[in-house]
Amino acid sequence: MSCLASCCASLTCGLCSSVASGISKKSARLAYCGLFGLSLIVSWILREVGTPLLEKFPWINTSDGDTRTKEWYQIQAVLRVSLGNFLFFGILSLIMIGIKDQNDKRDSWHHGGWCAKIIIWALLVVLMFFLPNVVISIYETISKFGAGLFLLVQVIILLDGVHTWNDAWVAKDEQKCIYFSGILFIWFNPSGHDCGLNVFFIVMTMILAFVFAVIALNPSVNGSLLPASVISVYCAYVCYTALSSEPHDYVCNGLHNKSKAVTISTLVLGMLTTVLSVLYSALRAGSSTTFLSPPSSPKSAGKKLLLEGEDVEEGTENKKDIEGRPVSYSYSFFHLIFALASMYSAMLLSGWTSSSESSDLIDVGWTSVWVRICSQWVTAGLYIWTLVAPLLFPDREFF
Repeated sequence: MSCLASCCASLTCGLCSSVASGISKKSARLAYCGLFGLSLIVSWILREVGTPLLEKFPWINTSDGDTRTKEWYQIQAVLRVSLGNFLFFGILSLIMIGIKDQNDKRDSWHHGGWCAKIIIWALLVVLMFFLPNVVISIYETISKFGAGLFLLVQVIILLDGVHTWNDAWVAKDEQKCIYFSGILFIWFNPSGHDCGLNVFFIVMTMILAFVFAVIALNPSVNGSLLPASVISVYCAYVCYTALSSEPHDYVCNGLHNKSKAVTISTLVLGMLTTVLSVLYSALRAGSSTTFLSPPSSPKSAGKKLLLEGEDVEEGTENKKDIEGRPVSYSYSFFHLIFALASMYSAMLLSGWTSSSESSDLIDVGWTSVWVRICSQWVTAGLYIWTLVAPLLFPDREFF
């Protein structure tokens, strides 16, 4: 047995070393995304098969005569992996605060030391399973706010990004929004049933799309039809995810007869969307002109660097340019996004820790429905604000 354990340890160390050696500066961000994706897979596996193991831990199975449900243990597994992931990225975010250029010693910590990082990440995840339930309960409450903040940041970056997209997408996006709304009526408003709530959600989505277009085309608004079209499609997608999260025994959920297919597709799509949105958020951090850029990034301090190099000899200037180059994105914000996404993924896998009709279903329940609908309304409100704010406050600059 000891020989087997020794072989496993050496194999794990060898694998860790080979993975770490293959990560360069350019692929560090992708490596963090890979580590985050691994945490989602671990959460999913423990959610499905970890219940018998958690039942054997006396500090977790503390029920006095009351039998814990399978769903409760599933939520515990997801939250504990999420907490370990959150602490890993949260600590990195705090360590990376204030990095301005690549001369900073912490720049190498961000890009290197992967063998140590993987070990620390694994230890943090394992240690979370030795914490008392009260700590996990507190983290569960905080995670709901953290997940909401992640959704808000995601929306802000979406609004920031749509202004750079090609205008040739406008017609396609408008058609997609109309087609999408028609499909939602077919799936979530079955004949013979009173589905007023679903009709309200769908009609509200169509009204928002119309309002976006009207405001964007107003001559007094410095708007464009492309951002309005993209936000309309996004709102339609959010409406779909909200309606598909309705309990599967709800008569107005037209997908309830395909519960297994919907469950798997929702999980895969949710995990993929989370990973991609986190990566996009981090990549946008280097080019944003607001709080997403570090103080000495090329965007915010390019002129200062040019002035500082005027009285330096040519050889010294080249050396300084190599050694003192400003970082291209905010490392601290990068890790903060991953920390918030850890909370969001926990809510996704646990159905926002609310009880559903089956523990085998992923992200199903009225809590999930209303979280998504509120997210849609916040998105609409923020987008409309970006259009009308320059009119309401003409003396202020808006970027």
